[in-house]
Amino acid sequence: MKNTLSLKVEKRDVLGKKVKKLRREGLIPANIYGRKVKSEAVSVQKSDFDKVFKEAGETQIVNLELGKEKRPVLIHNIQKDPVTEDIIHIDFLQVDLKEKVTASIPVVGIGESPVEKQGLGTVVFYIDEIEVEALPTDLPEKMEVDLSSLQEVDQAILVKDLTFDTSKVEVKASPDEVVVKVEPVKEEVVEEAAPVEEAATEEAEPQKEEAPSSEAEEENNNNS
Repeated sequence: MKNTLSLKVEKRDVLGKKVKKLRREGLIPANIYGRKVKSEAVSVQKSDFDKVFKEAGETQIVNLELGKEKRPVLIHNIQKDPVTEDIIHIDFLQVDLKEKVTASIPVVGIGESPVEKQGLGTVVFYIDEIEVEALPTDLPEKMEVDLSSLQEVDQAILVKDLTFDTSKVEVKASPDEVVVKVEPVKEEVVEEAAPVEEAATEEAEPQKEEAPSSEAEEENNNNS
């Protein structure tokens, strides 16, 4: 098991639209919440968060240091600016290490399918993460899928084929749900160009599109 990471946060009094000032100062507004936990506004240094998130992702316990307190949390929700992709808000889910939690675990392919290598098929992931339930310290970092086992077109790997510690981790998805599958290569259909005479006829007889009667009446009223 990996060492628990630590991340220092500060209590935040700046709320609403005023948080833009925090972001300009290199801080990210965040909230701590959880079961039996009163939501609390905090802020974190962007540079510190980036380092921790790169290693912890959303599946590893992080100790938040708030003053003299240390709170075990999962990085549960990250909001990004749709244009710049900058992180603009974070939710930290405070957990009880003795109570199970639900989390989405990323699905990662390893190896290469012989079929895809030969150009006979394309490996397609149907899901890129899978929901599981486990104690916070038992959450897997990722679910690995061995693509080298896909040796035929239309062959698939299902949820029940995934390898994980079933004594500690419960997968919420259906056992028969497709995780990844080899799809046949689609042949490109070349459309033939229309004959010159037919094209000329189409150009000579353009389709006229009439405005709805209500629009026409409105235009007449405006002109009178």
